[in-house]
Amino acid sequence: MIFKIIKEETKTRARCATVFTKHGTIDTPEFMPVGTQATVKSVTPAMLKEIGTQIILANTYHLYLKPGSKVIKKAGGLHKFCGWDGPILTDSGGFQIFSLKSTKITEEGALFPSIFDGSSHFITPEDSIRIQEELGSDIMMVLDICPAGTASYMHVADAVEITTKWAKRCASYKKSNNLLFGIIQGGIYEDLRLRSAKEITGIDFDGFAIGGLSVGENKADFHRIMSYTSGLMPQNKPRYLMGVGKPSDIVESVAMGIDLFDCVMPTRNARNGQLFTKGGAISIKNARFTENFNPIETGCNCYCCKNFTLSYLNHLYHTHELLYYTLATIHNLQYMHDLMAEMRNAIKENRFSEFRESFYNSTNQDPNEIYRSGI
Repeated sequence: MIFKIIKEETKTRARCATVFTKHGTIDTPEFMPVGTQATVKSVTPAMLKEIGTQIILANTYHLYLKPGSKVIKKAGGLHKFCGWDGPILTDSGGFQIFSLKSTKITEEGALFPSIFDGSSHFITPEDSIRIQEELGSDIMMVLDICPAGTASYMHVADAVEITTKWAKRCASYKKSNNLLFGIIQGGIYEDLRLRSAKEITGIDFDGFAIGGLSVGENKADFHRIMSYTSGLMPQNKPRYLMGVGKPSDIVESVAMGIDLFDCVMPTRNARNGQLFTKGGAISIKNARFTENFNPIETGCNCYCCKNFTLSYLNHLYHTHELLYYTLATIHNLQYMHDLMAEMRNAIKENRFSEFRESFYNSTNQDPNEIYRSGI
């Protein structure tokens, strides 16, 4: 068994489920912290375990370049290499490769430069799967083309065509029992999303992802396409929305039946001074925290909130102390973990709609930035 639905809420499409992998189960909906280079920046695996993290994400593109998948394979696989014994998902690197302006795409594969030394590399769909199998991740992603959110119709149509061809090649090449997810593309164009969904879900993947969102499109288009595409995905397999980490976007996406999420936002924003709270994000840079001796959030059970104050974090940030990054990251990841756990419990108790309303009412954000998706 790969996927089991536990409960579906009656008023929305929200659902909680279990994904089964070689290194453990994942209760969904769940957020995956991003550990691009086999590390979630500034925190240890033990810290992630204390937070309650179930699964982390690593990036094939970066690990292929440094230290190399063969090195990681010799080390005993990605889990032993980075000291994380839970499930790991590896992104194929499609987003990173195609965000480079000097990448050249053919039906055979992608020619791209290294971000480390500028050297040229050519990767095929088969290479992507081989590399991920050498890494030994639990969930692998197909190599796809991720156009910008503002890309033209013809450009996105070409990307959909090649993405389908590459997905078939990835599925045919796969030799391991690692799970493999297909990726639905199509930009902001519903007819292309429909075409991609039909083609990708026609391949017997273990799960399916929505790619090509949060890449420059406006918020209304994001919610419209997310809602539309999620309705095209199979009911009996995991649904993964790639690269989305804003809490309000995640809540709305869960309402549409999405199971898995990843994004650098919680960790990157923490390092840049933004801390998540139930009342909305705050900036620790602000002088009003200089003499605030309260935790970031009263009632938060993270190591940071149990032991340190906003005043101390404000001091650490402005003196550029490295401890700030660790404490802020712990808190933001705890916030994300607790948000997902609250949603899982609300779905199980058939009160997700009420939770959703309460979330929007309590979060200090511009109402114009909230675009409700149709149920």
